[in-house]
Amino acid sequence: MELQVEEVMSLAKHMISESRFKHTLGVADHAEMLAKRHGVDPVKARCAGLAHDLAKELPAKVQVGLARYWNLLEYPEDEKYPYVLHGRLSAYWLEHYFKVEDKDLLAAIASHTLGRPGMSPLEMLIYSADLTEPGRTFPEVDKLRQSLYDDLEKGTFDCVEGTLLYLKESNHPIHPLTQLTYDDLKRRISIGT
Repeated sequence: MELQVEEVMSLAKHMISESRFKHTLGVADHAEMLAKRHGVDPVKARCAGLAHDLAKELPAKVQVGLARYWNLLEYPEDEKYPYVLHGRLSAYWLEHYFKVEDKDLLAAIASHTLGRPGMSPLEMLIYSADLTEPGRTFPEVDKLRQSLYDDLEKGTFDCVEGTLLYLKESNHPIHPLTQLTYDDLKRRISIGT
């Protein structure tokens, strides 16, 4: 099944709070704009933006339980820091219960929290749009937005680098998948692939 914008909008309205929905609309709008700029399907980008946080507000214990049941736990950190699971849960749910078959769209939803090595343009776009949507006001966000507008891969690298810096400065743990994403993007940028 192919996702339709109206269906995902309705699903998001019913699954998440009003404040989370406002963020979701910001991500969808930003993703659609970036998609048009970088030659990515804007409808697919909008759908992924609307669907990226469908499981975000489930209680942590529920997220861990579902991830365990659906065999989505990949790292010990996944259980220790369950806030990273909602992307994988949202993608699994859409694939198995709504019969969404678009692997790139599902991957973009699944990897928007941590990234992953070898991200596609749509995956980079959703990861970065989530961090830089218009409602975000942290220092340096405008620089990240400009970097993304100029070059999707370099902009995504800058977003991951900024996330790692924030986590280190805040004494928060760094998930191994985010570190692997950073290393992969750094390599891709340095060799031009």
